Amino acid sequence: MGYTSDTERRDQRRTGAGMTASAVQDWFIREVLPLEAALMQFLQQNWRNKADLSDMRQDIYIQVFDAARKQIPQNTKAFVFQTARHLLIDRIRRNHVIAFEAVPDIEVLGEASAETAGPERNVIARDELRRLQAALDRLPPRCREAVILGRIEGMPGRAIAAHMGISEQAVSVHLANGIRALVNEIYGEEPGRRRNP
Repeated sequence: MGYTSDTERRDQRRTGAGMTASAVQDWFIREVLPLEAALMQFLQQNWRNKADLSDMRQDIYIQVFDAARKQIPQNTKAFVFQTARHLLIDRIRRNHVIAFEAVPDIEVLGEASAETAGPERNVIARDELRRLQAALDRLPPRCREAVILGRIEGMPGRAIAAHMGISEQAVSVHLANGIRALVNEIYGEEPGRRRNP
């Protein structure tokens, strides 16, 4: 085994050639961990469910570390925050239905989501979210609560009934009326089909 100069070692670290787990670990401790406070602040500002934050941080660290084993990024801070933005967007997509409280400012995620959809699609999606939120806000309180618990948070009817202190049949009525009202509100009233929630 020949002699490797400091410059050659730095070049190997940056290209990933001959990368050792120890070198990646040293880089991670030196350059990634000091960003933790800023990363947590970013996550707190962009994800309302605080119980998820430590898991999200760990997922980001795993993704960053795995990527660094192949090649250490030139700009660590930018890479860590880009990874965080992608994770937020992936979590939203994975849930299929966005809990409106989950992302306080959907505009912040625009940079990363712009990579996967054109600007027109982003504008349309944001407009649809705003219309749905406005329609939800116009529902009667009990009806809105049942819809949010059942269709956004994914609670089963029995759990909603226990939470709201009503029967499962009443939950079904609230859900049906709420969904009907939302459809009418968002897509336009169907003649003769509108019922009050």
